[in-house]
Amino acid sequence: MKWIISTSLILLAALIVLLNSFSTVQYGNVGLYKTFGKLSDKVLEPGVHLRVPFIQTIIQVNTQVAKAESDTSASSKDLQPVSTHVAVNYSIDKASAYNLMNNIGGAYDNIIIAPAIQEIVKEVTAKYAAEDLIAKRDLVAMEIQDLLTKRLARYNLNVNDINIVNFKFSDAFNQSIEAKQVAQQQALKAENDLKRVQIEAQQKVAQAQAEAESLKLKKQEVTPELVQLKQIEVQEKALEKWDGRLPTVTGGATPFIDVDSLTK
Repeated sequence: MKWIISTSLILLAALIVLLNSFSTVQYGNVGLYKTFGKLSDKVLEPGVHLRVPFIQTIIQVNTQVAKAESDTSASSKDLQPVSTHVAVNYSIDKASAYNLMNNIGGAYDNIIIAPAIQEIVKEVTAKYAAEDLIAKRDLVAMEIQDLLTKRLARYNLNVNDINIVNFKFSDAFNQSIEAKQVAQQQALKAENDLKRVQIEAQQKVAQAQAEAESLKLKKQEVTPELVQLKQIEVQEKALEKWDGRLPTVTGGATPFIDVDSLTK
């Protein structure tokens, strides 16, 4: 019985040692050996790795793209208070994971990234007037990204992308912007109305000129012969309608029908 118990304990201890002799580095991470609190500069790729049981551990460093968000309060160039919400996508250089963890530690996002975002956003915001921060949003984001990339490169951190999620201004500034937009819309409407009136006036002038030209051409076509021909046409139509009876009352010396013109 004692032999069985001893053997079981030995096997159990061996099993525990065996299980603690392997460690897995997950996908999207790299591993670093930590022996009695000291880091090794050997970077382990994802997979299963041997380690000394109870003496060595493997810490994992995430090398996938991560996101850091920050709210920054600052003043614009024209001294307007601005609150900026920024989201930064970053990643760790695999080959430099040891330097980062050994010199900064696992809280690098709070120690390095957050303060850098705060400082750079304030610096860039102060270069632009409040309205330009809105109108030139892409340019502002690009400048922040360039400065942040240079800053974090010192710690082997890569800036993949940056997004200005929101600019928040004071209520007074928002009201002034709204009033300005309304004024611009009204001015644009007035300008469009003026152009419409001018176009309508030009159309009327063109129409009047066309009518006058047409009348002028018609007057040029009227000749004494044309007038005489028209008179004959009228008299012929009247003769066609005449019932053969002469009017009982006549006035003036002009006959009802000009017989001479008809005979001609």
